[in-house]
Amino acid sequence: MAQSINIMELHLPQLEMLKNQLDQEVDSMYVPGKLHDVEHVLIHVGTGYYVEKTAEDAKDFFKRKIDFLTKQMEKIQPALQEKHAMKQAVMEMMSQKIQQLTALGAAQATAKA
Repeated sequence: MAQSINIMELHLPQLEMLKNQLDQEVDSMYVPGKLHDVEHVLIHVGTGYYVEKTAEDAKDFFKRKIDFLTKQMEKIQPALQEKHAMKQAVMEMMSQKIQQLTALGAAQATAKA
């Protein structure tokens, strides 16, 4: 059964205790709620910092963030592809060396017998 808490009625120590309990829960928890002021929202800007913005400013912020991340992904994509190709080449070379060592060991074992 879900528990209902009106956080507006809690005192600071109770809010801190509730926050600590929530911090110990999962990283992401979604609960139903109602916004009393739909024109202003809090957005997480990183490292535990939140900023109050208008809904329109928040949309602009997230659009800029998406654009920035998209450009960063596009920048690193060629480097990732190159690293992947180098990894494949190293894996292939290792496989060849292992096959050579296995064949050499088998040949030596046959020669001793």
